[in-house]
Amino acid sequence: MSLINRLLGTAAPSRSATLAVDRTACAGHGICAHILTGTIDLDDWGYPIISADEPDPDLAAEAIKLCPAKALRWIDRA
Repeated sequence: MSLINRLLGTAAPSRSATLAVDRTACAGHGICAHILTGTIDLDDWGYPIISADEPDPDLAAEAIKLCPAKALRWIDRA
């Protein structure tokens, strides 16, 4: 895992990692909700709400990569 991947939050998650949304960066495109159906819901304005603690790591990694605003990332809970 490279330093760049860790800083951008795109690295494979550790067991204590969780998916997070940077609400300031998010532009409400909704791509994450389409990829992570059942894990991310959209509010009335189209912004994501993470409804599951442990999303599928492969799908979450894809959503992180495809987020146009780069608002999704893995963060360590510890």
